[in-house]
Amino acid sequence: LMVPSGLKSSILPSLKTIENFDATWVLPEPSAGNVKRMIRFEMLDQPKSAAKSNKTRNPNAVKVSGHQPFEDLMGLVMVTNAEKVVLDRVRISEQGELIEPTDDEKDNFANELRNLIGKIPNLQILIDEVHHAATDDIKLRQVVNNWSKSGRINGVLGFSGTPYLSAPEGVTVAPGISIKFSQIANTIFYYPLTRAIEGFLKKPMVRTIGAVEPGAIVRRGVEEFVERYGARTYSGQQTAKLAIYCGTIERLEEEVYPLLLEMGVPPDDILKYHRGNKQYPAPKDAESEWKILDSGVSRKRFVLLVQIGKEGWDCRSLTGVILSQKGDCPTNMVLQTSCRCLRFMDGPAPDGTPETAGIWLNTDNAKTLDKQLRAEQHTSIEEINKLGSGGGPAMRPRFSRVDRLRLPPVAFFQMRVQYDTLTLEDAAPQAAIRALKPEDFRGTAEIVTSGLQTSDEVSRRFLDDERGEPAEFQGWLLGVSKASFGAVSLADLRAFESDIRPIFDRITYLDHGVRRFNALYDEAALASRTRLAFHARRTLHTKTDILSREARLLIVENLKEIASDKNYLYPCEADCAKMMELDSAGKSANEYVREERDKYQTALKLFEDQNLDTALLAPPRDALNAPVQNKDRAFHYAPYHFDSSFELDFLVQALTYESLRERSLEIYFNGEGELTEFRIECFARAAHGWSKVGLYSPDFLVVERRDGQIYRAIIVETKGEGYARNFLPRRRFIEDEWLPMNNKEFGYRRFEFLTLEGSMNAETRYALEQKIKDFFTD
Repeated sequence: LMVPSGLKSSILPSLKTIENFDATWVLPEPSAGNVKRMIRFEMLDQPKSAAKSNKTRNPNAVKVSGHQPFEDLMGLVMVTNAEKVVLDRVRISEQGELIEPTDDEKDNFANELRNLIGKIPNLQILIDEVHHAATDDIKLRQVVNNWSKSGRINGVLGFSGTPYLSAPEGVTVAPGISIKFSQIANTIFYYPLTRAIEGFLKKPMVRTIGAVEPGAIVRRGVEEFVERYGARTYSGQQTAKLAIYCGTIERLEEEVYPLLLEMGVPPDDILKYHRGNKQYPAPKDAESEWKILDSGVSRKRFVLLVQIGKEGWDCRSLTGVILSQKGDCPTNMVLQTSCRCLRFMDGPAPDGTPETAGIWLNTDNAKTLDKQLRAEQHTSIEEINKLGSGGGPAMRPRFSRVDRLRLPPVAFFQMRVQYDTLTLEDAAPQAAIRALKPEDFRGTAEIVTSGLQTSDEVSRRFLDDERGEPAEFQGWLLGVSKASFGAVSLADLRAFESDIRPIFDRITYLDHGVRRFNALYDEAALASRTRLAFHARRTLHTKTDILSREARLLIVENLKEIASDKNYLYPCEADCAKMMELDSAGKSANEYVREERDKYQTALKLFEDQNLDTALLAPPRDALNAPVQNKDRAFHYAPYHFDSSFELDFLVQALTYESLRERSLEIYFNGEGELTEFRIECFARAAHGWSKVGLYSPDFLVVERRDGQIYRAIIVETKGEGYARNFLPRRRFIEDEWLPMNNKEFGYRRFEFLTLEGSMNAETRYALEQKIKDFFTD
């Protein structure tokens, strides 16, 4: 069993675990046990001997020689890397001429191990990660080809998770006709990843975390890992582990490691593993810790890696992987790296609960992983997530009805706020930092000792320090920088390190060799003042204008299927199917009911004329279910997905209101923010003019059309108990600014606003019906 030379440090140790393979996965007992007893492993992993060494000095050759006579050899598995058997057999004379040695001379000058292995009869060669030996100019392949000439080889098998060429190759099949292929041409058996997950690998759950910085992704991944696997210990007493890949040593040392410490992860739980550079030497004892990582001896739970562990790494207790930014691993290795945590460990629990693993990715790595899964494994993140959740819930299709309803966009006016800043005083970091006095941020604490009686003598002792969290200067600087959200970089702070260090030293102290923050100091306030030292003093002015907008109530391209186990889906599948049926036929609900009634009357007459039992005929329904009955004045897509039962109850009730039907009003849900363009940017009045509050997606629109266009609309907001307070700034803007502005610009009462709080009760029902009557009255 052979490994390409470049991968010996990661894959060769992994292949040692084959010795522990459970033969009952392949053969039944007692055959499995008999075969297991026959197999012997030899790890040929000693440093290679010199080209002219003899067999007695070559420890690997000695191991092989010990199994002679080769004619009776059976069940021997030898594991080695390619460089043990690949040495140049060509000799050059002192005059620079090629010397053609005899066969005996070739044996003398050739690598002893290669020569010895080549003489073993009934030999089968297995090459792991064979894509590294795909072409004829690879020496490992040349050696195997040469061995095959002896006739002693029974077969050659190569294994690869990525049987793809680095670049497509072309073959001319006829004059002017060529074929290009990217897969290694002699691939004869394909074992898909999905089959392995279904069979024996850990069941993965891939989390894609977008629109946040890499540090936030690491934080989220660590928090979720600790929540799900923090207390997990496998049968061999191995702790569950999380691998966090870092693109550079600097990022590992300056960002990720301090972040874990900030989150309260004990340093003893963290393994930093990299080769080191001028600024950050290789961590002490990391190599030995790495080798025992998958044993019950290791207590490490978080493994921080740079340029290692991407391919072939076998750590069965690895339960999670984080790739938080592009470049954490090579782009063409995202699939291999992500799957490091899927290796089989204990298997399902006695109750059948599957063994699982977590993968946390930023958007770039998630897109790359999905692309590689589709190209190389003919699957997707969505599919393997289904496998990870035991097959996952069924998915319900969602369909647009905008064309059927001829639903136009909503025209409205939006206030735009532009900000102008004026610098009153430039930043002077050094002077400001030097002016900081840590004592101004120090509180006092005292210990009071007295007797039982109030008149007893009292003694007081003021404390000099109070035990706080462990402190590390570079980590503290990083925290000061991160809290500025990019305004003050780590480089900015380091430029004044000589001025900041005394401040740090003053607010910390040594506690039995460990530096800690002195809790008597307000460290957060001091960090804030340190950041302010880098800011200029400015004044802010705003100016506003009004823009005309048109917004679609449905972004059709964002409408995708949804898991059927989601809460508050409406209408049900049967009603959705009936709506689609009637839409395809171009019928309204009333037309369908009339047709069904006419069909019944025709069949009834036929039965009566033929003296048949009319009781066999099912009478027609007077009306369809409410969603189908109201399909032409609601449901611009289906099904809707509500956030709360209040929203669902509101729509169900509203569809029964005669006041809507009498005025030919329509009602549409607008609360799924990613599916609508009708979102209002809200502001609040401030000393400098206006401050941004955020986007607001109205829950519902009750609309009246004239000439096919939306003429008037009531915006309805449903807020359950506990949520109304957070909504208050947006509500004030809508009621005080947005409504008057729009009604003024349009020249009539075009919009009205209604907030319903609590639950769908008699009071809220009355409020809506009353608002409809008041607003939609000419």
